[in-house]
Amino acid sequence: MQPLQSRAYEHIRDMVLTNQFRPNEIYSETKISKEIGVSRTPTRDAIQRLSQEGFIDIIPSKGFMLHQMSPKDVEDTFQVRSAIECYCTLLITKQHDTARAQALLEELEGLLGKQREVLETSHDIQAFIQHDFAFHLKIVEFAGNSVFSSIFENYTYKIKRLAGLSLSHPQRMEDTLAEHVAIHEAMKRGDVKNIYETTLFHMDTPKGINLEDVLGE
Repeated sequence: MQPLQSRAYEHIRDMVLTNQFRPNEIYSETKISKEIGVSRTPTRDAIQRLSQEGFIDIIPSKGFMLHQMSPKDVEDTFQVRSAIECYCTLLITKQHDTARAQALLEELEGLLGKQREVLETSHDIQAFIQHDFAFHLKIVEFAGNSVFSSIFENYTYKIKRLAGLSLSHPQRMEDTLAEHVAIHEAMKRGDVKNIYETTLFHMDTPKGINLEDVLGE
């Protein structure tokens, strides 16, 4: 049987990642405990852990709310992503002619197609984010580094939250797809000279947008 604290943790984390909590609203620890079907102690432990991981903020004597993004969150998130993803795209580029890299590039091309479909039809931001996140996750997983994957997973909420903010700006969805295509093409042709800067450009552009968004909230 799944430990109660883990059960509570997974439940609340999934609620965060599937946008079931509204920004700026305080949620009751007691109510969540009853919803999950566990006592307050494992729920409290889960909430403490999620707070430490940056998913939520604890409001003393009241409950908790979605983590409020700060300029430091933006800077930290993009620094971590840039360090990991620039390395990973360079690694893929260096190995672009191997069977494993070729299989990944084909998979990424499929995700680009899904992003393009959203852009040309519904223009649904949440649908685009799912394909966007999958594109980046596949790149990170290529390294086979469990530490990279763990760090990226822990930043899931912040990455998706910031993506939602930037993609709400006019033309950002189109630009994001174009940047993804540029990264994919550089990896595909083995462009070791330019892949780092191409990836870094994709990190830096939304960072500036997000800093403005967070400061304006």
